[in-house]
Amino acid sequence: MTPQRPGLGAAAQAEHRHGGVRPDGALLVVGDVITDVVARHRGPLAAGTDTAATIRTVPGGAGANVACWAAHRSGTEVRLLGRVGSDSAAWHERELVACGVRPRLVVDPEAPTGTVICLVDTGAAAERTFLTDSGAALRFAPEDWSDALLDGVARLHLSGYLLFSEPSRALVAVALEAARARGVPVSMDPASAGFLVELGVDRFLTLVEGVDVLLPSRDEACLLTGLPDAADAAAKLSRHVPLVVAKQGAQGALVARSGIVVAHVPAVPATPRDTTGAGDAFTGAFLAALLTGTGPVAAAAEGCRAGAAAVERVGGRPPVAG
Repeated sequence: MTPQRPGLGAAAQAEHRHGGVRPDGALLVVGDVITDVVARHRGPLAAGTDTAATIRTVPGGAGANVACWAAHRSGTEVRLLGRVGSDSAAWHERELVACGVRPRLVVDPEAPTGTVICLVDTGAAAERTFLTDSGAALRFAPEDWSDALLDGVARLHLSGYLLFSEPSRALVAVALEAARARGVPVSMDPASAGFLVELGVDRFLTLVEGVDVLLPSRDEACLLTGLPDAADAAAKLSRHVPLVVAKQGAQGALVARSGIVVAHVPAVPATPRDTTGAGDAFTGAFLAALLTGTGPVAAAAEGCRAGAAAVERVGGRPPVAG
């Protein structure tokens, strides 16, 4: 049951409006559901021979992770539209339900579920490198969408990975049009600096026209603007998208709108084990907070708390209550 939104004072109402939320509705996430193979090693990989590692197979995917963290951080109803292969559809559905998410998974008759190899250096920063086979997620198409998916939805979130194939780009266009028609605000996470280079900055900015909230990483914000400073980049992006929240990892987050950075939210101290999914945790908690009436700055603080919790775990999902 979705909690009632508390009454807001005049200042909070103004911030609430900038967040673009409606009371008493669900969050719908459209994005990738992926099988993550997390290999944690210490130091550089030894070329041409063995490197000792601890390896685990866990459910992942940026879209799915966002949905799970959103459900974990509040009582908000969270739904997920994803596309998977028959090889692991049942497993992914069980894992999503266990996290409190209502999944709608389209089972691809040909392609397997996407797989990502996450190479995590267990040094101080726990930095990770991804080898990505998006599999069935690349075959998302407008036929997978129905406007009825927006029934009872107060906010739509689109994973940026949807922009990296032609069929799923078409799905994004259809979903954006449907959301605009219903007055449902839309957020997006650019997802991958590497894939953004291939897509092209100008093309990305054209594709996200109509998005209300953009949640880039520091690297993505700088790439999208050509500016080396994250604050300058966030400010510039907020001239294209009404609200920009730039995630900076250990440096916290920046909140910008109308060409101005309005807040620098500090990070929460953490001892990182695996940074996989930390940005997804931030996004999920941020969106869940908006849906319960929290303003963008306080919601970004919730995001920082979730990001700190995420880096202290292996994999990109929150803990499941046993």
